[in-house]
Amino acid sequence: MKLDELRTRVPPVATIIVVLAVLAMVGLGVWQLQRARWKDGLLADYRAAAGKPPVMLPRLVDEASAPLFRRTSAICLSVTGWQAVAGRNIKGQPGWSHIARCRTGIDGPGLSVDIGWSNDPKPPVWRGGEVEGIVAPDTRHVIRLIASRSAPGLQPSAPPNVETIPNNHLAYAVQWFAFAAAAAVIYALALRRRR
Repeated sequence: MKLDELRTRVPPVATIIVVLAVLAMVGLGVWQLQRARWKDGLLADYRAAAGKPPVMLPRLVDEASAPLFRRTSAICLSVTGWQAVAGRNIKGQPGWSHIARCRTGIDGPGLSVDIGWSNDPKPPVWRGGEVEGIVAPDTRHVIRLIASRSAPGLQPSAPPNVETIPNNHLAYAVQWFAFAAAAAVIYALALRRRR
């Protein structure tokens, strides 16, 4: 078979592009498998945190070392702002969780405290004080303290639950491997029709 005939049957540029795409998809699948193992370990750490003694909150919180799902206590010297976010109470009813932004009297960004739940997004009348509860993840401030006792007029918010954190990485890996296989099969069929 001559080189020109081989190029006609197997176009080099298209073949290189498909091979690179398939390799990239396989690489992404392998990366997702590694992420699945990492996430399993992280969730195991979170489950184990429930049985550990309370911790002091760090002044500055790093995402990698945040004491998530640990019990803690803190003092909210004063409330500097309020935020109402969609949340659930301990009975699972939907409504508004009231997040107080607190000054703690130490250097650092302060503290976010979920002080309770209600059907009304209007901020409660709460000026601060001692709070205790469980440390939960927070998209704006890395961590948030979910208070075990709510402010007057509110119900306790649902505590963080490890079981609600998904580990979809295995499904993502399967998807990437399926995409890679589909791309390879489609290209092989295209080459076969070309002949």
